[in-house]
Amino acid sequence: MSESVQTRLNHGEGARAERTKDSTAPASRVDARSARGTEAPVFRTPADPTPIPRTTDGPHDLDRPEYYLNRELTWLNFNFRVLHEAEDPRTPVLERLKFLAIVGSNLDEFFMKRIGGLKQQVEAGITGRTVDGRTPGEQIEQGYEVVDRLEARQRELGRKIVAALAAEGIRVADWRELTAQQRKWLRRHYVRNIYPLVTPQATDPAHPFPFISNLSLNLLVTLRYPDDEHSLVARVKVPVGAGIPRLVRIEDSSVFVPLESVMANNLDLLFPGMEILSCEYFRVTRNAIYDVEEDMADDLLALIEKGLRKQRLAPIVRLQVDRDFDPGRLQMIAGMLGLKDSDVFHGDGLLGLRDLMELHDLPRPDLKDLPHQPSQHPDLLTERPIFHIIREEGPLLLHHPYQAFDTSVQRFVREAAHDPRVRAIKMTFYRMAPRSSIIDHLVHAARHGKQVAVVIELRARFDEAANIQWANALASHGIHVTYGVLGLKTHCKVTLVVRQDQDGLRRYAHVGTGNYHAGTARLYCDHGILTCDSAIGADLTELFNYLTTGYRPKRKYWKLLPAPKFLRPAILKRIKREIKVHSDEFPGHIQFQMNALEDPEVTRSLYEASARGVTVDLIVRDSCRIRPGIPGLSENIRVVSIVGRFLQHSRIYYFRNGGDEEYYIGSADCMSRNLSARVEALVPVEDPALRSELRQVLDIQMSDRRCAWEMAADGSYTQRTPVSRKQTCTFETMIAWAHAREFEGTRLRSRLARGPRKRRRWKG
Repeated sequence: MSESVQTRLNHGEGARAERTKDSTAPASRVDARSARGTEAPVFRTPADPTPIPRTTDGPHDLDRPEYYLNRELTWLNFNFRVLHEAEDPRTPVLERLKFLAIVGSNLDEFFMKRIGGLKQQVEAGITGRTVDGRTPGEQIEQGYEVVDRLEARQRELGRKIVAALAAEGIRVADWRELTAQQRKWLRRHYVRNIYPLVTPQATDPAHPFPFISNLSLNLLVTLRYPDDEHSLVARVKVPVGAGIPRLVRIEDSSVFVPLESVMANNLDLLFPGMEILSCEYFRVTRNAIYDVEEDMADDLLALIEKGLRKQRLAPIVRLQVDRDFDPGRLQMIAGMLGLKDSDVFHGDGLLGLRDLMELHDLPRPDLKDLPHQPSQHPDLLTERPIFHIIREEGPLLLHHPYQAFDTSVQRFVREAAHDPRVRAIKMTFYRMAPRSSIIDHLVHAARHGKQVAVVIELRARFDEAANIQWANALASHGIHVTYGVLGLKTHCKVTLVVRQDQDGLRRYAHVGTGNYHAGTARLYCDHGILTCDSAIGADLTELFNYLTTGYRPKRKYWKLLPAPKFLRPAILKRIKREIKVHSDEFPGHIQFQMNALEDPEVTRSLYEASARGVTVDLIVRDSCRIRPGIPGLSENIRVVSIVGRFLQHSRIYYFRNGGDEEYYIGSADCMSRNLSARVEALVPVEDPALRSELRQVLDIQMSDRRCAWEMAADGSYTQRTPVSRKQTCTFETMIAWAHAREFEGTRLRSRLARGPRKRRRWKG
């Protein structure tokens, strides 16, 4: 009744050929030797459909749309780079499986957020064009074409990875591949652990088509009574989640069977005495974008809760079906769900590849990357109070995940909560771990009389429900909880601690690029600074006052660059200054690292800087509007994307400024939403030793020839190839550097009998 997983992954897919003739064509590849001496593909991602702007004798017209790449298409291009990690033979097979699942999860999010938002614009009759010249409808159409190519490649790699896992003794099997004993065990497991959770729902005039929850996997069963020629249709939800895995492990073996296959082959338990005519799989994706009229709300928390309830019933934006889904029944179900033909995506093999992540948890270290144990920051190896270290030795620059989050950021909050000299703690939260020791420390501080104030962003996408729970929990412990400024998301990552030192009140601060989340701190590349700089402390005091009152922001900040009022003008001003001070003696140099470069004004200014001779180096993880390498315009621009073991999440801004260099780190990407509709914060890094650290971090990434991809003018990316066997990727280099720094710090401290050590320049 159900097909072999291996067989289903083998099939090609031509069901969407009417949308684009080469929709299943993979991105181009050229084989080359890797640094390890094995065959490693040099992967080239698809180019943007808009032609490269023509070379002109006069100035380039930067108002023309072809100078700007599309946000949605460049984000999908990023997923081709992620998918390459699932193809690269240098990557262990369970890590390859992980990247395959990540792309599946990313595509789910793309449809929920990006396609959902574009569909809302289409339904509202919006036909305005983006800076790259596309209407919402055109972005959807072109996005679908790229998704077709991406999913075709994903299915091809899924087939290869399933085969590679089987060669290592891990089988993803289907019902007909099993022995009678294995089937008997699965049936018994189903009866005991799954069957009580299953609720079949009929579809007929007396039973309207049931509600289908977001990202749910379902069976559409066609059946009939033996004495009746008329067929009936029932929907059965596959109860994945809440402790129920998608892949059922047969006893203690390494054989896994998809739960939907187990259910499809035991339908006689759900429909006794009936004849099963067919069983087909389908999966739906709903819009995750909902409108909130904040200015009309008396209680923002209640408004967000109401929005979440409405979101559960949001329109469906994608229907995924099995390749062999009957056309008549497909038309029926699509009609009942209010979908067009273009909203239907045919798949081979498993629907919802994100669930393959379950296999990554298998205890097979031989099939994974070597375990990573974060190092200790060399200045935090001592048991001295962290406030003494910051005050006496100067600011500390933190590098996650290479340096431990728990012994740096969490230690900072923990000591603040338990230090009797601390008077107040203020923090912003965007995303938090399900179990957070930082929250426990804040509760302890409040119970012991300290003033504790937190700003929680209730609208953090996909974390709204969790943040509402945290807000209620913190408020119940007497902590002052606010939700930021109406109409703006609070995205900055800042902590302010007010301590009664011997010479008076002093403000200690942490400003970071990543969330206060211990889980992501082990997976995301982020930076943070611990400081007691008085100007930064004063600026953060003003920022928190703005966040907790919503009153007009301060007219001037001493060092902090906050959004929405000050950050964009500050960035544009510094780009123009770089053009002005550019000279033969001090050639201009701008370098940004960020998740995305989408803001048209910043993009235009970087073009202008390049055209005037300024070197512009960009390390951009995913979406990027700028085109490097256009003669006479962007020949001085390089765009690099680093993809690999950890997720790039840092934001670093560098301006050479005629030799008087400036470095900033913080929460903001160069995206219109970050610069205009969010509260963000960049902080300067002024200590020479810390600047040296940031310089080498940037240089390591720009010289990476293992995980780095370089963009061409047509919007395609090509992975760089190693030129020697000794070259390692950014992540391996940084891991080794962090371990070396910890070792050096341990050795130095063992030689020092007393007093704070002199800060040493970072040697890498």
